Amino acid sequence: MSHINANSLGADADWPNGWQVRRVAETGSTNADLLLAGEGGAPHHSVLMADFQSSGKGRLDRTWVAEPGTNLLVSLLFRLDAGAQRPLHQFTQMVGMAAARACTQVAGVTPNMKWPNDLLVNNKKFSGILAQGAPQFVVVGIGVNVGWAPEGATSLVHEAPACAAKPTDVLRAMLPHIASFESLTPQQLHQLYQDELSTIGQRVRVEQHGGAVLEGIAVAVHTDGRLLVREDNGAEHHVDTGDVVHLRSA
Repeated sequence: MSHINANSLGADADWPNGWQVRRVAETGSTNADLLLAGEGGAPHHSVLMADFQSSGKGRLDRTWVAEPGTNLLVSLLFRLDAGAQRPLHQFTQMVGMAAARACTQVAGVTPNMKWPNDLLVNNKKFSGILAQGAPQFVVVGIGVNVGWAPEGATSLVHEAPACAAKPTDVLRAMLPHIASFESLTPQQLHQLYQDELSTIGQRVRVEQHGGAVLEGIAVAVHTDGRLLVREDNGAEHHVDTGDVVHLRSA
């Protein structure tokens, strides 16, 4: 796929100004398709949504699956020269915070954000984000469990059984929030993200590559996106990547 056509959803296409959204019934990966589209010149705020992904990926190369038509499976393209310079990790933060606000807006369900960018409801996985970059743009893919969730996870419909929201409703609510976040300086966005991150102040276990495990209190997030964890003996660690588990206080 080398070009993104604007607003190709027919009657369902009342998207906010400036966003060019395409919806497809099925693809391998919206991220992979949008990366190709970006290389072909797709503009800032191009969006690709799929009802089903056969090869969707999450963080750490995990598979992300969903029943066809039930969940929001979408990727968003941000041109790096389209606004204020900001660290790449802030694009995932914007998308994650926007998804949380959108779920509150359409269903009254407010997810918590776990570092670096997972959304949880009642401590169950609700959404995941994967960003992939190129020299001139970044693509952020997000999956939000709207009508279905795998075992051990949760969804909007499970948390709010009366909810009639569709995946397109969540996306439509997300986009204005992203645009609002883009108007913030990198410093302002970092502060907002850190204020809203439920991991801060929690006792956590960090499962790192190679099997190393770190346990302590999540103290802060650096402006470069790393998580600061302090062990009980006072030793501090700056975590780049890893799976974080929120632990109950003793």
